[in-house]
Amino acid sequence: MTIGLEHYLVVSLLLFSLGLLGVVARRNLLVIYMSLELMLNAANLALVAFSRFNGHLDGQVMVFFIITVAAAEVALGLALIVALYRKHRSAHVEDLATLKL
Repeated sequence: MTIGLEHYLVVSLLLFSLGLLGVVARRNLLVIYMSLELMLNAANLALVAFSRFNGHLDGQVMVFFIITVAAAEVALGLALIVALYRKHRSAHVEDLATLKL
């Protein structure tokens, strides 16, 4: 049995669905943030799979840049979550409504 494009896309869909469920169902910012990263990695998996089965490197190059930007996003996002936690001693979504502009 060979692993085809459909298998990669099914795994990507499952990962994306699991991430979407985590974003919708959870209230903790850290869990929501990890779920968003899971969704991003599911999209990366789909891009790499399409790139591999089409014989072009365009998707893989795009994934390289997406991972680079995601690393910067992680640093900034975690810094904001830590700052929110230090101020409110909680990392729940409801605490975002109390932040002042």
